[in-house]
Amino acid sequence: MSRNRRHLSQNFLTDPAVAAAVVRLAGVTRDDLIVEAGPGDGILTRAIARKARKVLAYELDPALSRRLRHRFADDPRVHCVHRDFLSTSPPRGDFAVVANIPYSRTSSIVQWCLEARALTGATLVTQLEYARKRSGDYGRHSLLTVSTWPRFEWELAGRVGREKFDPVPRVDSGILRLTRRPLPLVPREALGEYRRFVERGFSGVGGSLAASLRHPYGSRAVGAAFRHVGVDPRAVVGYVTPTQWIGLFLEVARI
Repeated sequence: MSRNRRHLSQNFLTDPAVAAAVVRLAGVTRDDLIVEAGPGDGILTRAIARKARKVLAYELDPALSRRLRHRFADDPRVHCVHRDFLSTSPPRGDFAVVANIPYSRTSSIVQWCLEARALTGATLVTQLEYARKRSGDYGRHSLLTVSTWPRFEWELAGRVGREKFDPVPRVDSGILRLTRRPLPLVPREALGEYRRFVERGFSGVGGSLAASLRHPYGSRAVGAAFRHVGVDPRAVVGYVTPTQWIGLFLEVARI
């Protein structure tokens, strides 16, 4: 195992059937440009190339990068680049990300995806706990999920057993789907205000969600919004669904 591989907590897929399932869940078609972060041994790269128009595979490990270039030398659809994925600029045209990503870089890679303007979606093999947390599978919803929900849908699309990787990690993995909505659920000009609204709600100021939102929106407006959306003012912040958050915001902001 290389030093980079150990440092990045990277566990490579070993089962071609799992790789094919990830590509199928991603909905890859012959028209798609796919960007892959950390292709490693290329098992997922090969599965993507069977379906996509073009694959840009960014590999940080120099030995693995050389091996990948040799392995896909005869496939014009696959372009292997020795570079840190996080240092790249997103393509300008529509593209999607499909990748089995290092656990240690999950948050940074997800943020890269969220900030990429032309990204249509991302299908990421992540630590199962992360995928469950971001998708609301635990019954709770995180600040990141709620704040980005108007623009992106988060979904736990599948589970991958730990024995399907080398080296074998301590925990199972999840297949996390991040899909950009054709139109945001909040008017574009109000997305910034919505994020601030959510951050205020998650701040814990005042001891409850309703109390956190009373300033600067006012007790009357907040009370009316909670009644209209059907949310208990005493509700724990994490148990308020993204759809309810959006409803509260639209009511309080009078949009």
